[in-house]
Amino acid sequence: MLALGVNAHASVTLGLFGLPLVIPDIQHHFGVSLPVAGVIANAPGFGVLAALVVWGLLADRRGERLILGTGVGAAAVLLAAVAMARSTWAVVILLALAGAAGSAAMVGGGRIVLRWFEPPERGVAMGLRQVSYTLGMAVAAFVLPPVSRAHGIPGVLIVCAAVSLVAAVLAALFLAEPPRSLSGESAAPGGSPYRQLSLWRVHATSGLHAVPQVIVSTYGVACLVGLYRWDSVAAGQLFGVAAIGGAAVRIVVGRWSDRVGLRMSPLRRLTLGTVVVVSLLILGVVTRSWLGPAMLALAAVFTVAGNGLAYLKAGELAGPGWAGRVLGAHNSVQNVVALIVTPLAGLLISGAGYGAGFAAGLACVLISLPVIPARGERRP
Repeated sequence: MLALGVNAHASVTLGLFGLPLVIPDIQHHFGVSLPVAGVIANAPGFGVLAALVVWGLLADRRGERLILGTGVGAAAVLLAAVAMARSTWAVVILLALAGAAGSAAMVGGGRIVLRWFEPPERGVAMGLRQVSYTLGMAVAAFVLPPVSRAHGIPGVLIVCAAVSLVAAVLAALFLAEPPRSLSGESAAPGGSPYRQLSLWRVHATSGLHAVPQVIVSTYGVACLVGLYRWDSVAAGQLFGVAAIGGAAVRIVVGRWSDRVGLRMSPLRRLTLGTVVVVSLLILGVVTRSWLGPAMLALAAVFTVAGNGLAYLKAGELAGPGWAGRVLGAHNSVQNVVALIVTPLAGLLISGAGYGAGFAAGLACVLISLPVIPARGERRP
């Protein structure tokens, strides 16, 4: 069941989040500026934002099989339709609709972990589930730039559609309900978990952490190509290697949280590591030294390493009756941040350089340190 959830999320990630890896080709194909190309590449986020909570409610009531099969399948059809569109606005709208459909995989995969695994196993399980994003980005990094070079942006979209369609069929055929109720699970939803201040703080932490993640993932390749004169394929491959490293780190971090029985304390330590890495990245970019590409690869790992811990903590605070809606809201916070940060960071980078863009991400990481609800955290 976990593998089916991972496969669905990883597959749809290519089309929903892999397009920033071919931003230079998007600029050329549509003849637009860097900020506009960034909006096109992140257009699925508009739809993701609108649909996550709705998919969460459906998941709480109907289960993962229906929403993954339907949502990911619809995303495949919409991505194929984008390949035939020429108008910039039509592309943005269709990609947003694809994001709305494909976001089902983001909610469904998280509920699988909460329903099929006991608390002492969930850190590793959620780490594996979170690998779905990094796995999808790794595949996108190695596949999409060469496909774009050979067949253009339409070829990229057809590949993304085909992969999503296969994942949707597998989920619809083989996903099942847990054979037994797990400890503490109840079919009926209890009172609202939003009475807990700690849940709001977990959401806020993820929102702040999303800022450097969005900047690095959206404009990292463009930085290597524009500032360091790297070949676009080589730049994409660097991020592919970083994505593989990020996948391994998420599993290790999950195991770490299971062993200590805490989620937020490890997250706070990872945040301190992110502060160091992004600080060195800024230094490398400003001096245009080798430190820039090296720290850019590390930043691609560190900025996503703690996502699974915050996501899992939100689900555990929610309880099974509210898990789908809370996980949908949690992802919505991150996508709101992505939609706001993407064009603003593009404008900031265009006007003041990549160092200023990464400095904005660093500021948000520093602000998050007192927000993380690590003090007094209780083991699940």
